[in-house]
Amino acid sequence: MLVKQTMTFVRAVSITALVALGSLAQVALADDATATKTIAGVLAGLNHFPSAEDKAALAAIASDESNGMAVRALAGAVAEIQHAATAEGKAAMQQIVASDMADAQAKTLAEIVLNINHVPSAEAKATLQEMM
Repeated sequence: MLVKQTMTFVRAVSITALVALGSLAQVALADDATATKTIAGVLAGLNHFPSAEDKAALAAIASDESNGMAVRALAGAVAEIQHAATAEGKAAMQQIVASDMADAQAKTLAEIVLNINHVPSAEAKATLQEMM
């Protein structure tokens, strides 16, 4: 009888934990979606380097642990752009592109950052507009 009660309790706790984790994952995805739109907006308006206002928004995204690792890395790399991504930023973007865990939008943004030469290409700007 005690074993059966213990098993029922463990199942109830497990289900509660899974529901809580699922809710947290949805919140994290929502944060990532907002952050991704912000990053896309900064990139779409980029002219050689981000503005001071854009850098502040990107720094907030990069330091917010509720955002995913790829999104935080993207924000950090975009904040450091000076005509092109830094070597460190490019290395981080290559890791995102190669990652099985990064979502399609993060990979697309990483590819755009890798190819920035003063400003995003016309094709990249069209893609960024769709993300915003």
